[in-house]
Amino acid sequence: MLFVIIGYDGPDGAQRRPSVRPAHLENLQPLVAQGRMIIGGPFTDGSGSLMIVEMESQAAAEEFARNDPYTKQGVFARVEVRPFRKVVP
Repeated sequence: MLFVIIGYDGPDGAQRRPSVRPAHLENLQPLVAQGRMIIGGPFTDGSGSLMIVEMESQAAAEEFARNDPYTKQGVFARVEVRPFRKVVP
């Protein structure tokens, strides 16, 4: 199943992001290698980031989001995980 993960930056998200980015990208590598990271990147207005990932379940996607370094180290103040159905390529 596909899931959209939206991480909303906290008040010091912009300041924390550069130092946490290497750990965040390393955390994504298994999904990238398995072809399960569909797309990901920051919003250009600096409000947070979006990822579309393939996971086995909502619970797995939520656990992944909870354990992401951006979440654990305070870049994201809030994370939203929503199931997604791709209709148009």
